[in-house]
Amino acid sequence: MRILVTGGAGFIGSHLSERLVREGHQVSILDDLNDFYPPAVKRANLAAVESVGPVGAPVAFHQGDIRSAETVETVFAAARPEIVFHLAARAGVRGSLEQPVLYEETNVRGTLLLVEAARRHGIRKFLFASSSSIYGIANRVPFSEEDSLNLPISPYAATKIAGEKLCYTWSHLYGLPVTCLRFFTVYGPRQRPDLAIHKFTRLMEAGQPIPFFGDGSTGRDYTFIDDIVDGLMAALGYECRYEILNLGNSHPVLLAELVATLEAALGKKAILDRQPDQPGDVPLTYADISKAGRLLGYKPRTPFAEGIAKFVAWYRAQRAPQAVNAP
Repeated sequence: MRILVTGGAGFIGSHLSERLVREGHQVSILDDLNDFYPPAVKRANLAAVESVGPVGAPVAFHQGDIRSAETVETVFAAARPEIVFHLAARAGVRGSLEQPVLYEETNVRGTLLLVEAARRHGIRKFLFASSSSIYGIANRVPFSEEDSLNLPISPYAATKIAGEKLCYTWSHLYGLPVTCLRFFTVYGPRQRPDLAIHKFTRLMEAGQPIPFFGDGSTGRDYTFIDDIVDGLMAALGYECRYEILNLGNSHPVLLAELVATLEAALGKKAILDRQPDQPGDVPLTYADISKAGRLLGYKPRTPFAEGIAKFVAWYRAQRAPQAVNAP
């Protein structure tokens, strides 16, 4: 199939694109390579995707911004996609507190332009990357797709709720088949450098303090990248008019446990820089994945300690050439 992946040069998008190429799909990627983190990292992700494709069938890369209607139309016309995986977004709670308008423009307007282009071009299926952040400070756990979403506590969460609602509206009005997939704290090789596991690993390797917010009792439902991609591929094969599904691990990990697991994998003791809780951060994320299990056969397979060991091995492998070439 002809598949367009927005944000395909990013962490999750590049892993998904790799899987799609390996399974024989014709993949186009739309990414603006913005400087939220170094564009060189995203170019390396693209190179990894392109390296798995057969000779003579390269991945088509389009550099452009989903906030531009002209760019979106040009890419749809060139790629002629049958399926769209919409992963492009400004991500993260803290960034959205600093630049809320940018987050709205990218995550809301960008999604609106894409669903409208999907309608005009007769897309067979639109898969939207949502987030566990939309649950806010939930009054019950685990988080279910049936829970109310009336209390987002960050601009990022609010924009993701808006994206889901736009997807529903276009599905209802125009029959666009949509699946919204709510990701729960994805980690693994190529993880964004600003995220906790990557950041903590980098600082601990250098013998520097790590920021430790609160008392260590906050919990995140860390989900390994391979399990997330399995869920995305299963959603590709699931037929529906409109559906929302959690993709998580359903085993929250406390911040203190995360640090201890990294210490074991790195063989180094963490130096804690204790700080107050961060505005916009929820105390816990915890996915109810029973619906995804029932509809998609989704079943995460990677225990947390195993996933951390894989991340650390990747981190050290990609740092090794830099150490060799250092003056």
